[in-house]
Amino acid sequence: MSSEADRKLLSGALALIVGFMAAEIIVGIAAGSLALITDAAHMLTDAIAILLALIAIRLAARPPAGGYTYGFKRVEILSAQANGITLLLLAAYFVFEAINRMIHPPDVKGGLVLITGLVGIVVNLLATWLISKANRSSLNVEGAFQHILNDLFAFIATAIAGLVILLTGFARADAIAALVVAALMLKAGISLVRDSGRIFLEAAPTGIDPQALGAELCAVEGVVEVHDLHVWEITSGESAASAHILVAEGLDCHQIRIKIEALLADRHQLTHSTLQVDHATGDDPAAHCSDAHGTVHRSITTAARAPDPASPNH
Repeated sequence: MSSEADRKLLSGALALIVGFMAAEIIVGIAAGSLALITDAAHMLTDAIAILLALIAIRLAARPPAGGYTYGFKRVEILSAQANGITLLLLAAYFVFEAINRMIHPPDVKGGLVLITGLVGIVVNLLATWLISKANRSSLNVEGAFQHILNDLFAFIATAIAGLVILLTGFARADAIAALVVAALMLKAGISLVRDSGRIFLEAAPTGIDPQALGAELCAVEGVVEVHDLHVWEITSGESAASAHILVAEGLDCHQIRIKIEALLADRHQLTHSTLQVDHATGDDPAAHCSDAHGTVHRSITTAARAPDPASPNH
């Protein structure tokens, strides 16, 4: 799906969220409901999350320029991380407020809470459906989706709390609903911060083991050694790899590079790869690069032939 289609879907969801949020703040204050105010605050973060996502999509579409050789693709990851941190901070605040209301329960108008919760479920179902049709492989869009999805769960909990208060007068149900919402915020926030953090730290994409990949490249016929192997994500769904490959003397470096590039693309969807391919020199391939970063991978035959550094005769 194109970024333009994503923008239209996110804009539709934003209009729904902002319109209902204003009404919910008024009703929440009138009903004295922490659950409703919690939902309204969460909807505010939903609106901010969607707005950030829209800005990030527009910036990420800009071509590389000047010192930004990848363009602004990682603005989307910044947006996702901001969404995750916001969810964590809100979760902490609402846990504190909910515990305080568990100890000192206020008077809550269950009828207003129930009606608002039911309307909120409908609004968030529509918003969730809109964003679910966008490209959720983008961590940026996924961050906005998680905000809306958590708000949907929050309204379900709020409606249940309103019904309990209306039928039984148990005012603490409102605070319990707020705790449920906070727990959901915490779970989504941790996931977004973790995933965006992995991209900023240039960790290997989920599902790719660099050690196994190094061994796989060494198994390519003619490859003697692989070092400086790096696999990372430029932005969500856009992975890259680089490596220094040593091949046996007398072989065609370019043909082996083409074979390795095809392997990376076909088996691991690493279509953006930068490979330095050279001939191994002498009997000890390690002498070719004394300052390799990370694990040095060698083919089985080369490892068997190479001298043992721990040997007293070495």
